[in-house]
Amino acid sequence: MTILDVQDLTASYGAAQALFGVDLRVAEGEVVAMMGRNGMGKTTTVKAICRMIPSQGHLTFAGQSLHLLPSHKAARLGIGLAPEGRRCFRDLSVEENLLATSRPGAWTLATVADLFPRLEERKHQLAASLSGGEQQMLAIGRALMTNPRLLILDEATEGLAPIIRQEIWTAIARLKRETGTSILLIDKSLKELSQVADRAVILARGKTVWTGKLSEITPEISGRYIGV
Repeated sequence: MTILDVQDLTASYGAAQALFGVDLRVAEGEVVAMMGRNGMGKTTTVKAICRMIPSQGHLTFAGQSLHLLPSHKAARLGIGLAPEGRRCFRDLSVEENLLATSRPGAWTLATVADLFPRLEERKHQLAASLSGGEQQMLAIGRALMTNPRLLILDEATEGLAPIIRQEIWTAIARLKRETGTSILLIDKSLKELSQVADRAVILARGKTVWTGKLSEITPEISGRYIGV
């Protein structure tokens, strides 16, 4: 069953059009990578899905149109977001950050702590005092506490130390293996994505230009649409 269905999605920032026809689908339990160079529309697509900006085109989640919904109602349908830049509540503790978004379900303080033991160790610390990698774990944990049907991770490992990156990739693999949560991953790391993603969608200049399995991304495709 398709849980997220996006077809011919367009969106603008004022008079400046940013998306010109994005197509992507995520099925129940599927992990899909959304890839492309910086500025190609990936985060704008996420904002449209999460109803942070207006958009046009076909956009449904679990069979329901998202276009007329405010962002908080889209979240309540089951869309959880760990945004680019983390955006933790800096003046709240780790535990308070997690409780602020909690909804009933399998994800609790205990299950998040099991996935990210560092958060349990630092649960009384303010988010502002955490390292960048710990804040990223907190952002993912906070999204999971909404008990989403679809988890969106926007650049979850960008700019982090290699050891922290590996911890997060291990956690993502565990989510896929143990929970069956649908995941939309925005990242550029082909090696790591190939271990967890079922399919990839590549954007260029605000539209979908390629879709398929990670193993089908040739050096030519990578060099044209993904490489620096």
